[in-house]
Amino acid sequence: MVVDQASLLIAIAFSSASLMLALLIGWLSDRQETYLVQGACGIGLVVVALLVMGLRHGAYDLLYQVIPFSVLLGGFTLIFSASRLFRRRDSGIGLPLAIGVACVVLTDVPLLMGYSGVGTLVLNATSALIMSLCAREFALGRQESRLAMLVNAGLYGLTAVSFAACAAVLLVDQRWVLTAPPDNWAEDINSIMSLVGLTGIGAITLTLHHARSALRHREEANTDPLTGALNRRALFERYPEGQSVSSLAVLMFDLDHFKQINDRLGHAKGDEVLQRFTDLLRQQLRPEDMIARLGGEEFGVILPGLDRDEARAVAERIRTAFADLAITINNAGGVATVSAGLATGGPGESFSSVLSRADAALYKAKRRGRNKVHLAPLKRVA
Repeated sequence: MVVDQASLLIAIAFSSASLMLALLIGWLSDRQETYLVQGACGIGLVVVALLVMGLRHGAYDLLYQVIPFSVLLGGFTLIFSASRLFRRRDSGIGLPLAIGVACVVLTDVPLLMGYSGVGTLVLNATSALIMSLCAREFALGRQESRLAMLVNAGLYGLTAVSFAACAAVLLVDQRWVLTAPPDNWAEDINSIMSLVGLTGIGAITLTLHHARSALRHREEANTDPLTGALNRRALFERYPEGQSVSSLAVLMFDLDHFKQINDRLGHAKGDEVLQRFTDLLRQQLRPEDMIARLGGEEFGVILPGLDRDEARAVAERIRTAFADLAITINNAGGVATVSAGLATGGPGESFSSVLSRADAALYKAKRRGRNKVHLAPLKRVA
């Protein structure tokens, strides 16, 4: 195989530069996705290093070793950090930075001692390590867009193998000192794999980013921003008004004297009470139950598979637990409470009908003194 290494390095640099610009554009339209800017910065360092190595015209003195090798490892370190951030938003840069500094030191020390072959070998070995760590991050995140994440992990893994092959060739040949850039089959494969890998990784990462953004926008459109509960729109998307629902229970909750909280204690206190009630609902309900804020201080809860008695026990538990929070609502020491209406779906009954009966039961609970659970009459079978 005859490959012009300098041309390949420059081609990889230009491909990387295009990817860097694409990531930066993505970040400018979605500033909260910091992995994009970290990845772009990392690729920018890779571009600089590859351009220096591609334009060295065969020179392989200390200047053309320490500087581009260190910059290249710095770029790989930022790419690794971006991979961690892509999988978990709370990932810090501490671990990648420590690994990156260790890799640079391990590479530069033999170079400065005159062992250019050893330094080049370590560069390839540490690059393989960092690429393997990137592959691991995407493999661990495979629950999100499984196929795309696994393909990205595979591309990072193959790139890591190509770097490891370069290190292995130098080790087998025992070339501890080099006077020219290494030129062998492993270097050719590594250059090609890096070009193909970067292009594929970039395209898949951007696709994943756009898919994640679309999902987040959909979730935001269906979520109440104050409480994090679903909103009315999301509820009716999941249960269209005419859908038959004979195997679920619907609870309607309304916080008692909520206007008094806002008027006397301020809207900030009112918002806090709404948030605490939503948190309580999440604690008391099952993962499959649905919570929706339907407007103001009114909430709907959908309980699939529960009969009338089971649903009533849930409603009473929530009512009691909220009263036990002892949230003061006025200067006289009044405590926030909640009223509830319960309806269970009858044979062939539509969701809108069950919801309407639960709402009517709620207002009966309010009229009968509040802080109560009222049950709607069972739906008569025609």
